[in-house]
Amino acid sequence: MSTALVAAGLLVAAGCGGDDGKGGGGGGTVAGFNPPKIAPLQSLGKGEGQVNLVAWAGYTENGSNDKSVDWVHPFEKQTGCKVNAKTAGTSDEMVTLMKTGQYDAVSASGDASLRLIASGTVAPVNTALIPNYSDIFDDLKLKPWNSVKGVAYGVPHGRGANMLMYNTDKVKPAPDSWKAVFDPASPYKGKITAYDSPIYIADAALYLKATQPALGIKDPYALDQKQFDASVNLLKQQKALIGEYWSDATKSVQSFKSGDTLLGTTWQVIANMAKDAKAPVATVLPKEGATGWSDTWMVAAKAQHPNCAYQWMNWIVSPEANAQVAEYFGEAPSNAKACTKTTDKKFCDTYHAADDLYWTNVHYWNTPIPQCLDGRTNVKCVDYSAWTRAWTEIKG
Repeated sequence: MSTALVAAGLLVAAGCGGDDGKGGGGGGTVAGFNPPKIAPLQSLGKGEGQVNLVAWAGYTENGSNDKSVDWVHPFEKQTGCKVNAKTAGTSDEMVTLMKTGQYDAVSASGDASLRLIASGTVAPVNTALIPNYSDIFDDLKLKPWNSVKGVAYGVPHGRGANMLMYNTDKVKPAPDSWKAVFDPASPYKGKITAYDSPIYIADAALYLKATQPALGIKDPYALDQKQFDASVNLLKQQKALIGEYWSDATKSVQSFKSGDTLLGTTWQVIANMAKDAKAPVATVLPKEGATGWSDTWMVAAKAQHPNCAYQWMNWIVSPEANAQVAEYFGEAPSNAKACTKTTDKKFCDTYHAADDLYWTNVHYWNTPIPQCLDGRTNVKCVDYSAWTRAWTEIKG
């Protein structure tokens, strides 16, 4: 993982995947959620000469940031499709850009994907036209953030968990529960950090799922009003413990290194950077599980260059390219064969790429919608716009 990448914009804010409660579960069916009927591409034709992409920073590297990191030019040479990439800083920006109709594909995150599907902005994907799809880990396929009723709407790209990181010199005993960041009596008051995004409400919901079973929370992204209010109240109580909310990976590393922050949520890539910076930190996947993210390449319903878009999706999840982007960005690759192609031969072990049991405890980010993602039909769930308003209130 390159520090230059972070400086270039590895903020990946507001959401990169949620599910039916477990990382490995679900078939994507949401009761009452019926997106527009759009036919997927039936056959591949000749490439149109270019493809316009919306992507997270670090997903479309062409050597301009680091001469040794380039999987775009080899794609262009092989396919004749010139890549025109627009880097987006948030999921909201991705949704807005895709709705202009100027882009062919997007590396959508879980809190954007259902919005894109519901609006008819993206089309189902014909996976038969993507040979490398067969090598993608099964527990990433046909999930609630990249499919609807068994129909695939995208190609999984990579994933990661939101870990609990702590200062090994100051935080003792080592924590094994999210209680460490929610306990009002915490001795680390003012030294705790939390992810700065409305989707962090799901972290509170996940903790309540384990500690207050009477609330009946099954999926941290499917909250009825009572469950939602309990989660928001927990975060309002936590506010007194928070030293800072983070969205910038570089600043998070600096805060842990300086000792201003002693524990809180993080990504594995940030933990690795902090260790490289000689910060005394370690990470743990708490006993309650964790939230996480899984990114998906989706194709525009009205793509002007659909053939090149499909060729790009096949390329970016090929073993070689998927290994390069995963290692550069700092995430688990989606293609199982990518693990044999990484420069660091222990990379996939570090990121738990093939550890099915590990991912069953990761609840990937998803888009909260009124149709409850946990399958309930007798109540309405709180949608993402309300999550956004509540987050503003929580932070004050």
